[in-house]
Amino acid sequence: MNLNSSITLSEFENLFKSHYAELCAFANKYLEDVDAAEETVQAFFVKFWENRETVNIKTSQRSYIFTAIKNACLNQIKHIKIREEYKVVNLREKEDSQYSVDEEFEASELDQKIRKSIESLPEGRRRVFIMSRFEGLKYKEIAEKLNISIKTVENQMGSALKYLKSELSDYLVTLVLMFNFFMK
Repeated sequence: MNLNSSITLSEFENLFKSHYAELCAFANKYLEDVDAAEETVQAFFVKFWENRETVNIKTSQRSYIFTAIKNACLNQIKHIKIREEYKVVNLREKEDSQYSVDEEFEASELDQKIRKSIESLPEGRRRVFIMSRFEGLKYKEIAEKLNISIKTVENQMGSALKYLKSELSDYLVTLVLMFNFFMK
């Protein structure tokens, strides 16, 4: 057979029959999957037959087909790795997204519970708490603004914190984690 000209059907059949099993075994060494190896070899022969008029083999026929199978296997391995990496990244993004949604919902729920608990404090206690925690005033400044003693501010804050701790006990772990996160 002239390697630089179009291959006949009988030559192709002979090439297929004489090398198919050996090429499948060769491909299986790379792919470690008998079915994938057979598919790769079959795909090579289909492509080889379709391009038979333009194939220009400059090496030995055996070398050409084994090199083609090796390259096909390496491309398939590369494709499989890319697909697996994509799956891992996609799964990670999905998990991150799920955690984000869950955390956002929990934070929203916690925020509502905190606001409700603060609103349910008696007026004076609520005012002391807001001035301390949200406005950042020191106890002395609060006492001066409200015209009450520092001891009263301390008592009101202690009572407010005790009440909020009991009201938000279901969220204590989340609050501690949030507090630690924001303190870093």
